[in-house]
Amino acid sequence: MSDKPISITNAPKPVGLYPHARRVGNLLFLSGVGPRVAGSDASDSVVPGLTLDKNGNFIDFDFEAQCRSVFENVRIILESSGSSWADLIDVTVFLVDMKRDFQIYNRLYAEYFKDNLPCRTTVEVNCLPTPIAIELKCIASIKEI
Repeated sequence: MSDKPISITNAPKPVGLYPHARRVGNLLFLSGVGPRVAGSDASDSVVPGLTLDKNGNFIDFDFEAQCRSVFENVRIILESSGSSWADLIDVTVFLVDMKRDFQIYNRLYAEYFKDNLPCRTTVEVNCLPTPIAIELKCIASIKEI
């Protein structure tokens, strides 16, 4: 059984010392994936749908843009690792404001996952490591390479 960390150059850089994913046998475990723009890191944190003032206060916020960006980042990591959106088995979503954001998330989830029904858990958390409103933790199957 293989066990190897995977780092993806065209995905957002991790905000700590961890890989984007880790393959164990025919499973692919993704580290938490947020909506930061691919190629950005925590210091230049470009987040779709988010504009902050110099003090870190919200000027503009678009949760739908963050959701779509998270889904795109997950897709990039999956495909770069030899898996695909259709191979997702389990999705855990962390939201910083369930009351405000769950309805939008649920609508977009139904749009993106209509052909693939992975297991899903949605949890509200107090905050995430960067000024984002959503993070996904995923498990997918992976083809032999």
